Amino acid sequence: MGISALTPPTASEDIVETVVEFPDNRLLIDLCGEFDRNLAQIEHQMGVHVLRRGNRLAVIGDKASRDQAAAVLRSLYARLESGRTLSAGDIDGALRMGRAPAEVGEQQIELFSTGVELRTRKKPIEPRTEAQKAYVQNLFQNELGFGIGPAGTGKTYLAVAVGVTMFISGAVEKIILSRPAVEAGERLGFLPGDMKEKVDPYMQPLYDALNDFLPAKQVQKLMEEKRIEIAPLAFMRGRTLSNAFVVLDEAQNATTMQMKMFLTRLGEGSRMVITGDRTQIDLPRGVASGLQEAEKILKGVKGVSFNYFNSKDVVRHPLVARIIEAYEANEASAG
Repeated sequence: MGISALTPPTASEDIVETVVEFPDNRLLIDLCGEFDRNLAQIEHQMGVHVLRRGNRLAVIGDKASRDQAAAVLRSLYARLESGRTLSAGDIDGALRMGRAPAEVGEQQIELFSTGVELRTRKKPIEPRTEAQKAYVQNLFQNELGFGIGPAGTGKTYLAVAVGVTMFISGAVEKIILSRPAVEAGERLGFLPGDMKEKVDPYMQPLYDALNDFLPAKQVQKLMEEKRIEIAPLAFMRGRTLSNAFVVLDEAQNATTMQMKMFLTRLGEGSRMVITGDRTQIDLPRGVASGLQEAEKILKGVKGVSFNYFNSKDVVRHPLVARIIEAYEANEASAG
C-alpha cells in the first residue's frame, strides 16, 4: 500500500499528532472528498482534527482517537487502492468498525478495508458494524441463524444479500423469502385482486431488498422460474425446502405453532435465517411470539446461531438510532 505513519516526538502527549503519508495524490483527493467533506465526517465522529500537508494528513487529538482515526484513513485509502469508490456510508462503516479487518476464512466472503464484503449482481454489500460482520459470518457458517434487534440494523437486508451471494455462487439453487401476513396495528380490510396482489403489500420490504441486489428483469425471470419465491408464512406448510436459502422476516409476528412449522421445513442443502424485533410484536393480546419461544428453546443447539443488534447498529438515518434509544430508556424507566 505504500503508506507510512510517523508520530513526531513532542513534550506533551495531549497535543501530539500522527502523520499518515499517501503516495498517490489522485487517491488522496478521493479520500478527502469534495471540499474535504470526508475528512470533516471523520473529524466530527472521532473528535480529532485532520490537516492536509501535501500528500500527508496530520491527525491531531488524544492518542486513542488519533490512532483510531489514522487506522480508518489507512483502511479507506486501501479501499480506493483496490479500485473501489468511497461514499458517506462506506466512511460510516469504517468508523463503526474502527480498525483494519481481521482474517476470515470463508470462500464466498471477500475482505476489504471495512470488513466483510458480499458480492451481488448490482453492487457489493459490506457490514458496517462489528455486530453485522459477526452476523454475516454466522450465516455462512451455520445452517440456521437468528438475527434479533430493532428496525434499521440490517437484519433482513444482510440476510437477503447473503442469500443472493450464495445463489450466484451456486451454493444454493433457490431463494425463498417469507414473512407473516400480520398488519402492524391497523386493520386494512379486504384487499382487492388475486392472491399475489393481496399478499404483495406485506412482502414489499423483501422485494425492496431483492431489487437492491439483482436487476429487475432477472428478478422477474427467476420468480417466473420459481428459483426465487416470496410468499406468506402460511404458504410454507407441508413443504420441504431443499437446496434453498430461506429467510423468515418479521418472525416476532409468527405464532409458536407457525415457527415450529417453518423451522421443520428445512431440507438437505438449505440454509435458513430468522429475523425479528421483539419490541414490535403485532400479534393479538395473549398470543405468544414464536420468535421468543424459539430463542428460549434453541439456545445451545448445534448448527444454530443467534446474533443480537441494538441502536448502535442502526444504519438508517442517525435520528433512527436516537429514537430507538429514547424508547429503550423510557421502557427501562417504566419497568
